[in-house]
Amino acid sequence: MDLAAIQKALAEQQIDGWLLYDFRGSNPIARSVIGFDESQIGTRRWLYLIPREGQPVGILHVIEPNVLRGVPGPVVLYRSWKELEFLLKKHLAGMKRVAMEYSPGAAIPYVGRVDAGTIEMVRAASGVEIVTSADLVQAFEARWTTEQKELHDRAARDTLLAKDEAFALIKERLARRIPVTEHDVQSFIQGRFDARGLTTHHPCIVAVNDHASDPHFETGPGAGNREIKKGDLVLIDLWAKVASNPRAVYYDATWMAYCGQDVPARVREVWDAVKGARDAAVDFVTEAVAAGRTIHGYEVDDVSRGFIEARGFGPYFLHRTGHSIGYEVHGNGVNIDNLETRDQRKIIPGVCFSIEPGVYLPEFGVRSEIDMYVGFGVAEVTGDIQRELLLLA
Repeated sequence: MDLAAIQKALAEQQIDGWLLYDFRGSNPIARSVIGFDESQIGTRRWLYLIPREGQPVGILHVIEPNVLRGVPGPVVLYRSWKELEFLLKKHLAGMKRVAMEYSPGAAIPYVGRVDAGTIEMVRAASGVEIVTSADLVQAFEARWTTEQKELHDRAARDTLLAKDEAFALIKERLARRIPVTEHDVQSFIQGRFDARGLTTHHPCIVAVNDHASDPHFETGPGAGNREIKKGDLVLIDLWAKVASNPRAVYYDATWMAYCGQDVPARVREVWDAVKGARDAAVDFVTEAVAAGRTIHGYEVDDVSRGFIEARGFGPYFLHRTGHSIGYEVHGNGVNIDNLETRDQRKIIPGVCFSIEPGVYLPEFGVRSEIDMYVGFGVAEVTGDIQRELLLLA
């Protein structure tokens, strides 16, 4: 935790303090920011106040006095709820605006980690105004270190190799007339992840034709498991990170293939719309960052969505254009979204997010996904970019 940098940001944002709160893992952002030791038992509420100036202070229950061991600043202990409220009043005295993991109007659900009752308690005990910590979270939890970027690039390389091998498996099975199903390919990819030291929180998506019309289709071994055949359109969405390093962050990509040589005109039309929307968003971010122009997550979504709407597919673009990427595949930084939410956070150096427009017709779905990392004065697509549908014939 970079205390000096956090306090500098508090001063710049005219916030008097950042009050981190957690109860039994309810706020993973707070745990990540302070580097919480997950080996701790942690069954009671704890708070950690970072003031704009001066030493932070931990407010801990008397039976867990060491739960913030190693974190800067002194600790004060409470036994009863009355003592907790007294300590909040005491240590927030003189403060007017205090940030917590709260999102007014649920505008950014990823940040809304503190329950309404706790917000009410803090307000009542101290009289402070609670403001959102969204910009602080992005700056101090969602931005990557150099090491994390390197881990991401390693995950990208090995994830894309697994993708190549999966499509090669489908092509080989089709050529030899050996049955291959969605779940077969999913299991194959998981095996390649294991062999390369990658981990993922959920198996990848392998979806054929109208299964790909469901953006979060659940590939599995059950009755819905479909054999992949000639003339099918295949979507593979896969995400992973390096298993051996707790600081590792995810890589996430979606690629598509047609099981034949002659792609139907309707499929190609939709593919061109999706690919064009992706590239328009990438160009918008790349040019803005190079020019030093401030842009926000919702603006990038507008560019991508506008491209698809102009081609008549707007109602079939069912989700935001992209999401933050971090320790979890859906991270806590800026999302590329002006549909599900209006993400007004700035795109700043050190963040990574996906660009993944999609069009989901009843008969088939198309999505293309890449990741973008923003540095100082430059934005890059990490990993490869799919330029044309792969032909598996």
